[in-house]
Amino acid sequence: MEIIFFGTSAGLPTKDRHTQSIALKLEPYQTNIWLFDVGEATQHQILHHTIKLGKVSHIFITHMHGDHVYGLPGVLTSRSFQGGEGKALTIVGPKGIKAFVETSLSLTHVHLNYPLQIIEIDQQLDLTIDGFQVQARPLNHGVPCYGYRVTAPSTPGTLDVAKLKAIGMEPGPMYQQVKNQDTFVYEGIVYNAHDFKAPDKKGPIVAIFGDTKPCDNEKALAQNADVMVHEATYIDGDKQLANDYHHSHIEDVLQLIEHAQTQHALLTHLSNRYTKDDIKTIEQQLKSSHSQSFQFVQDFDAYRF
Repeated sequence: MEIIFFGTSAGLPTKDRHTQSIALKLEPYQTNIWLFDVGEATQHQILHHTIKLGKVSHIFITHMHGDHVYGLPGVLTSRSFQGGEGKALTIVGPKGIKAFVETSLSLTHVHLNYPLQIIEIDQQLDLTIDGFQVQARPLNHGVPCYGYRVTAPSTPGTLDVAKLKAIGMEPGPMYQQVKNQDTFVYEGIVYNAHDFKAPDKKGPIVAIFGDTKPCDNEKALAQNADVMVHEATYIDGDKQLANDYHHSHIEDVLQLIEHAQTQHALLTHLSNRYTKDDIKTIEQQLKSSHSQSFQFVQDFDAYRF
């Protein structure tokens, strides 16, 4: 799987950073792409990448602030002309997302050429999408805002060829049956298929957060995640100031990584007060004094896991 960032700025765009937009590529499980937040200029950013809007099957919105949704009408419209014809799209987000989308499309006289489903979250949401488990839980941002935890499907364990050969089964079509079933019959004998393969491999877990100050749901969503995407609006200065504005300070995020035992964190939504040089310097200072695995990201950064 892969995460690509199309916007990494907080609130306002800068000359180097656009507002929030994240793509999650689901390969090798499937070829679909999910977007998380669609800030202004998302479709322009995607034009500079190999990702195509026609591959986007789901869009998850964390909250209704403009830097997270202003690019949505444009993405929905352009998808009709960029490989999306007839391909269903689902939008998941807080209450208000349905009215925002329908009003925007109606007033601009847009007629989509694909089915559109909109799911509004009522407090929390649990979905199963093509084997992926998606959990949405409320955060603490002063407006309804959600974090998402995505768990990829498990993959069948590898076959123990030596054991299969020991019962006389040579490589062939029967091996696929052993791999995909709980039991199999060979030469009149019923075998437990699990005795002939390694345990299933659990799929990776990614947690993607909207804007928030520290809250209990953060730890639950991030617990043992392979990758966490989190805002870090304030990467220096007064921690209380960050929390007063319902945002996270870098120290909040580093504590979360440690407490939730997250493997790696990708930190985005950086305040426009910081230049590229500022961010690089602060990152080096933090890494010299903290053991947590993290990195600040910029537009077009990608992370595979």
